[in-house]
Amino acid sequence: MKISTIKYFIVDALKSLRRNKTVSIASVATVAATLFILGVFLLIVFNVNAGVSELGSKLEVKIYLKDEYTISDKIAIEKALNGVEGVSNIKFENKSDALVKVKKQFGEDSKALVQGFEKDNPFPNAFLVRVEKPEVVSNVVKAAEGLSGIEKIKDVREIVDKIIKITNTLKVIGLILFAILISVSLFLIGNTIKLTVYSRRKEIGIMKYVGATDWFIRWPFIIEGMILGVAGAIISTVILYYSYDVVFGKFANISLGFLGFTLISPYFILGTILWQFILGGLFIGAVGSIISIRKFLVV
Repeated sequence: MKISTIKYFIVDALKSLRRNKTVSIASVATVAATLFILGVFLLIVFNVNAGVSELGSKLEVKIYLKDEYTISDKIAIEKALNGVEGVSNIKFENKSDALVKVKKQFGEDSKALVQGFEKDNPFPNAFLVRVEKPEVVSNVVKAAEGLSGIEKIKDVREIVDKIIKITNTLKVIGLILFAILISVSLFLIGNTIKLTVYSRRKEIGIMKYVGATDWFIRWPFIIEGMILGVAGAIISTVILYYSYDVVFGKFANISLGFLGFTLISPYFILGTILWQFILGGLFIGAVGSIISIRKFLVV
């Protein structure tokens, strides 16, 4: 394709946008609004996923041992835990360690709480197992169940199951929302191109009769649709960035009791979401234009 031809396509597309200024602005605004809504949901999903990952690294499975456990019991338990894929750290905490931890947690108030515990320590010996992600917790519990020397396993699978269900639900909703919003965007850009094509239907007919190829006729409209899509993508990203930056400034660190997670940086929008939206805008604009002009090429 010659440079002069490409220049002709671009100039023709820009002229068409100027001729249909009101409709073009409305189309860009609607695409921007659509992508903004999608962007908000994507940020929620990304933050939830980041939170789940961070939460997973802080989850502990506590395996309490019987007072009469043997060294062989301890070795067997540790070996079984080391065999679980996704375990990030295994720590053995004896009675003395547990007592010291309680004293540190409660500070000065611990004096009354732990009075006499040095002589008769009620805290159990335990393995503290940290995992890389919540899904691993179930495997840790299964590996430890039934082993000799274990008194009790502090099971956090109920919490983990809820977290996994919420994450999976958000992913499904995200896919459905994505499909709906993409369809809406295709419809809107398609209608904008249809109006342009309809106003130039006689011109297109003449071009067909004098031997212009279908793609020669298509390209200005495809470029027009792509410009609309990219403009909507950039506007939505700018609005999304500044809106999220305000939210990030107020809620940079969310605390959930003894757990917490950090929101993803606003620069994630510029570094990741921006180019995804631009590519999406190009795709939506091109596909919407091709679908809209198809029937007008049949002369």
